[in-house]
Order: sequence, then structure tokens, then C-alpha cells
Amino acid sequence: MGSNWDWQVFLQDPGGEHPTYLQWLMSAWGWTVSVSLLALVVALVLGFAIGTLRTLPDNPLWVKLGNAWVELFRNIPLLVQIFLWYHVVPALFTPMRNLPGFVLVVLALGFFTSARIAEQVRSGIQALPRGQRYAGMAMGFTTLQYYRFVLIPLAFRIILPPLTSETMNIFKNSSVAFAVSVAELTMFAMQVQEETSRGIEVYLAVTGLYIVSAFTINRVMAYFEKRVRIPGFVVAGGGGGH
Repeated sequence: MGSNWDWQVFLQDPGGEHPTYLQWLMSAWGWTVSVSLLALVVALVLGFAIGTLRTLPDNPLWVKLGNAWVELFRNIPLLVQIFLWYHVVPALFTPMRNLPGFVLVVLALGFFTSARIAEQVRSGIQALPRGQRYAGMAMGFTTLQYYRFVLIPLAFRIILPPLTSETMNIFKNSSVAFAVSVAELTMFAMQVQEETSRGIEVYLAVTGLYIVSAFTINRVMAYFEKRVRIPGFVVAGGGGGH
């Protein structure tokens, strides 16, 4: 089987806008990275906001809205959400009809992941001892201030490991963008396999790039986890309730 492999397929001319399949592969990788990073920014901003809202004391309305957000976006399959954003949302909201598919995929992937991050943020904040909140209040902090300066920074350190997994997942989940014709790695592999009948070489190359991306994210997040770790900090069990 190995003797029949032809890696020179990546040097062939696909007859389109890219001189070689290798350059097409690099372009597809760039689209994958772009979709993933932009969706990650959306997911982090919304995830931290929604997760924090779900822990606000004496604000049942905000808590219910946050819970509804999480249940909505977490319980609908990502591929279904991609199709909803691509076909249904532009039909309901006229201004969105001119948005490119790339933007709609970023929103779909970002909103989907935000629900998962919001759950992690909620868990991280509620895992902190109640004394952290009371200490902030004793210093005269407002609710916004003790969340900003006390609770969220500590919770962030707690949830870094699961955030690493979510960041890696967002790169892998970006593969569903092929369903709405975004030229990322999976779509590249499907098209080139049909054109060249070299599925083994193509899918091995694409798999290798996914592995490189995931490993890079893992190392970067591990570096940040080490830098922000608080020596001797231990989360008190059962101390939630923020």
C-alpha cells in the first residue's frame, strides 16, 4: 500500500486560483485558523459574560436568561446550528442576508462554544469559597468590582484546563464549515480527493495540520496556565453560592 503513495500530488496544478494543491492546502489551513480564532474570541466574550450573569446574587431574571442561553445553544447540534445561521437567520433578519458564509460560521461556532464556556465560568465562580466574595464586599467593592477584581480572575485560573479543551475543540469543530462551502481543511480534502483520487495522501496531510494546530494550542494554553497559577491556592470544596 505504501509503495503506491504519491506525495507529489501536492505539487500538481489544480487548475484554479492556486498554482499547486500544496498552496491550496495552506490557504485552507489559513481559513480554518481564521474561523477558529475569530469564533474563539466570540465564545470567550459571550461565555464569560453569560457565565457571570448566571452567578449574580439576587438577580433571578439575569440568571434565568443566562440559563436559557446555555440550554439553547448547548442542546442543538452544531451542524444544525450552522444550517440555521446560513439558511434561516438571513431569511428572518434582512440585514444579515449580505453577510458572507465565513461570518455566519464564525457566529454559529462562537455562540455554540460560548454556552459551554459559560457553564465552565459559572462552575469556576461557584467553586470559590464564599469568603472571597465577602472580602470584596468588606473592602467596599460594588458587585461589578468584586466580580472584576476578585471572583473572575480566580475563577479564570480554575477553569484554564477545561478552557484548553474548548479551544482545541473549536479548531476541530471548525470542520463543519464545509457544509456551507467555507474553504477550510475538510472541504479542501473532500474536493481534492475527488479530483485526484489520492484520498490517503490528502487526508493524512489534513490530519497532520489538525494535529499541529491542536498541539500548538495545548502548549500555548499550558504556558499561560503555568504563568497564572497561584502557588498554594486550593479551591474550598462546597464553598459555592456566589
